[in-house]
Amino acid sequence: MSFEESPNAALYTNLNFNFIRDVTPVASIGDTTFVMAAIPSLPAKTIPEFIAYAKANPGMVNMASQGIGTTPHVCGELFKMLTGVDFVHVPYRTNLMPDLLAGQVHFYFSPMPQAIEYVRDGRLRALGVTTATRAEALPDVPAIGEFVPGYVAVGWFGICAPTGTPTAVIDKLNAEISAGAADRTLKARLIALGVEPRVMTPAEFKVFVNAEVKKWAEVIKFAGIKPE
Repeated sequence: MSFEESPNAALYTNLNFNFIRDVTPVASIGDTTFVMAAIPSLPAKTIPEFIAYAKANPGMVNMASQGIGTTPHVCGELFKMLTGVDFVHVPYRTNLMPDLLAGQVHFYFSPMPQAIEYVRDGRLRALGVTTATRAEALPDVPAIGEFVPGYVAVGWFGICAPTGTPTAVIDKLNAEISAGAADRTLKARLIALGVEPRVMTPAEFKVFVNAEVKKWAEVIKFAGIKPE
């Protein structure tokens, strides 16, 4: 189970299952940070400057993503919803990085591992990260939420079981998965893949998953996103 299930529960109305009803959250594995990465020629070096520029130039700024309803897309729509800015979504079916680096599109909510070297060598400018606090890998880059109250958008991974799975089984699975996520070797491997391990109890993970589904349903409704 991953972040993609959260928007999918609202995006696809003809699914033959009910995500909230039919699965029971078992254990969180970890989160993935996204970076609001812009081309250096964009005349905005900070989140407040970006908001001001986008408001002064409605429809003139464009945002790349891997497609409609993908994580980078809904990260951008949440930003729109909370700031009132307007920009054009440019969905790609192929690798978007060449066009971004060439300045054909202006910015992209990129997974941290994909963007970090381009940020470090100056080919992209990191305006902010999507986590609630600053990312250890880019400590000088602010969290978007420092300027946009309530903005948090993380990719996440976890394990679920069919509804009706005995509580004793859920608790046993949670204990084993959480211990694995805390293992030094596995933790280092997850971090190398861009996943920050996060341990939760089954109850905590259920609250988190339900909140994520509700949150992204509101974003999808606000943006009027329809599946391709």
